[in-house]
Amino acid sequence: MSSDLQQSIREFVEMSFLFREGRARLGDDESLLAAGLIDSTGILELVAYIETQFGIVVEDDEIVPDNLDSVNRITAYVTGKRAGAQVTAMAV
Repeated sequence: MSSDLQQSIREFVEMSFLFREGRARLGDDESLLAAGLIDSTGILELVAYIETQFGIVVEDDEIVPDNLDSVNRITAYVTGKRAGAQVTAMAV
């Protein structure tokens, strides 16, 4: 996983959601849902950030906790989507 990518995602999550809970830091594997940091509106904010920041399209069926429930899961998801987009672009 790219540390710059992970850092960018962590900063977004911390700036966008941690202030609501009065917390200063979030563990990379900590569940955003279980911690009560993100709700359905927050998920939409997160998806918009991912699509805008990283130039990928998040499909409706990809909006699941396995992809978006922690900094590490988001990083892995974005990395995978980018790799898939590169493979598709080279095949065209």
